[in-house]
Amino acid sequence: MSGTGEHALHHRFLRGLEISPDGPALRLGTASALTYREAHALALTWAGALCADGTAPRAVGVLAGKTVPAYVGLLAGLYAGATVVPLNPGFPTERTRRMLELAGVEAVIADEEGAEALSRLHLHGAGIDPGLPARTAVIAATADGTVLTDTDAPAPWRRVTVDPGSALSAPRPVAAEDAAYMLFTSGSTGSPKGVPISHGSTYHYFQLLDERYDFTAQDVFSQSFDLNFDCAMFDLFCAWGAGATVVPIPPHSYRRFPEYLREEGITVWFSTPSAISLVRRTGQLSPDSLPTLRWSFFAGEALRCQDAADWHEAASGSRLENIYGPTELTITITGHRWDPVTSAEHGINGLVPIGAVHPGHDHLLLAEDGSLADEEGELCVTGPQMTVGYLDPADDEGRFLERDGRRWYRTGDRMRRLPGSDELIYLGRLDSQVQLQGWRVELAEVDHAVRSCPGVEDALTVVQQGEGGTELMVFYTGTRTSPAVLARALREILPAGMLPRRYEHLGAFPLNSNRKIDRKALTTRAAALSGA
Repeated sequence: MSGTGEHALHHRFLRGLEISPDGPALRLGTASALTYREAHALALTWAGALCADGTAPRAVGVLAGKTVPAYVGLLAGLYAGATVVPLNPGFPTERTRRMLELAGVEAVIADEEGAEALSRLHLHGAGIDPGLPARTAVIAATADGTVLTDTDAPAPWRRVTVDPGSALSAPRPVAAEDAAYMLFTSGSTGSPKGVPISHGSTYHYFQLLDERYDFTAQDVFSQSFDLNFDCAMFDLFCAWGAGATVVPIPPHSYRRFPEYLREEGITVWFSTPSAISLVRRTGQLSPDSLPTLRWSFFAGEALRCQDAADWHEAASGSRLENIYGPTELTITITGHRWDPVTSAEHGINGLVPIGAVHPGHDHLLLAEDGSLADEEGELCVTGPQMTVGYLDPADDEGRFLERDGRRWYRTGDRMRRLPGSDELIYLGRLDSQVQLQGWRVELAEVDHAVRSCPGVEDALTVVQQGEGGTELMVFYTGTRTSPAVLARALREILPAGMLPRRYEHLGAFPLNSNRKIDRKALTTRAAALSGA
């Protein structure tokens, strides 16, 4: 089996290399670009450094922002035949330490911000944590990919010597069942859950996308997602499979959004629906204001019909799709192409349908009692895009279903089947897991984090709708504490995207007739407090 086998995720990049060897694979600002040929050579060099002793690390962490080390590091890890674990250097130190530990990361590729995060790990005791692998290594590079040559590295990490003469001649072989990457989702116990995604799953996924979309080497893809968010894989490997260009989107670009898209020549846009509200609030979502776009994709949150209509009017030359899927089903598992008339007619509660489940998969809807439902119920899916299970098998309980001799993933999402159609529409979560600006968040994890704050006895998090979309409000009991103090404590525990927006103190939680906390009453109170 060859490392360039079509089932390997990195084969997408090799295909782009063949199509457009001297074309830009990555553009970081209008003056800085990395060609396919350059990125390939650098990735082979770094992969060679990772495999210098003749063996590949089991898992390679990529601890970097949207810099050259992040994108080349992702390729280098794949070329080395390892499982790539994208990590965010801005995450709380303890959360990063836990993910490194759970994934068994044996090598890290970091930019300067990531190297600083590694130093913080050592200061927080990770250097003596027995859970970290004994064999650890780090490649640290500047934002443009220049390897830092100093020999110091925070214990127990050792700095790897990067020698172009030791570059791999080709990517190492991988099997279809090998994990290409591992991402972490929010866990109700307070510990993140690792989701391994195989090369075979990504192969099936991108084959379907190649048939559905007409991406070419002339396309320029936005890259709005952090690399530890699975939608980033859509951007990268759709673009690289076509020989197209990837452009990371800086936050400041939203201040002059139409001009930015024109300057960069963006033709394929992908983000959470929250971006639509942001662009609209700044008065930039006017008719035909986004003329360069020919494809627009939204995922990570429920897409409202009004948002889709406004975006489509601004990008009238673009085909717009609402795509849906949990990490466990490899990025997205359904797709609905927006039609200004029929999509709005089929919308329920003002939401755009999510479309039909991908070919090659089976799905069913479960009623509350576990029986099959014809029209409405929890969506369960099985097929080649489904993960084999969580990194910790104990997390599988309740998320997977054995039925008819097959294993199904329970999405926890309530769906309704559109009459006379295979298309589905999202109605909401069955449990306490929510989508928050693209992040899947277990409310129980937020509750757990708030309870760890000094003076807090108990906490309950509810969802409210604010001007910027879905927001979290925490009700808590115990000692009344300044919201600023609570927020400061939570920043040490939770990523910024999971932080609540408001904190309300209660003497006691309201109870329903069953003497359980009345979540409905708290949700109603949250809406009243926010003016919704």
